[in-house]
Amino acid sequence: MIRPMIKVKIKTLFALSVLLIGNSFATPVSPVGKWKSIDDETKKAKSIIQISESSGVLSGNIVKLFREADEVQNPLCDKCEGSRKDQPIQGMNILWDLKARSDDWGDGHILDPKNGKVYKVKIKVVEDGKKLQVRGFLGISLLGRTQIWEKFEETE
Repeated sequence: MIRPMIKVKIKTLFALSVLLIGNSFATPVSPVGKWKSIDDETKKAKSIIQISESSGVLSGNIVKLFREADEVQNPLCDKCEGSRKDQPIQGMNILWDLKARSDDWGDGHILDPKNGKVYKVKIKVVEDGKKLQVRGFLGISLLGRTQIWEKFEETE
């Protein structure tokens, strides 16, 4: 009578360990697609970023800027350095080298075209794929800020 119960417990423990081990190697939800970045202060849409994947590495380009009528429609990145200096922001690669980790994408970089600075970045798809949590930081993740980007629907 004791032996059948032990077999059931062993089978249950085995099944649970397979599930736990399997989940530890799972890749995070892919953020490939178009995302609408939102201004922290005004809460208005700033741009559309197209995130793509090549050989397991993510990158992101600005495909559209939302500008007021009295603003320059395709400004240059005058505060950027290197090859991005004075280049049009629209079309610019601002997100690169992101790799899948256990529950997010990280170890990459993000450019803030407003100030020309490059930060380390990690991103994570949240709210059933409707939002993207983007955390830019210097050194360690505690020294940074998080933006929430919204999934862009082509009908917008």
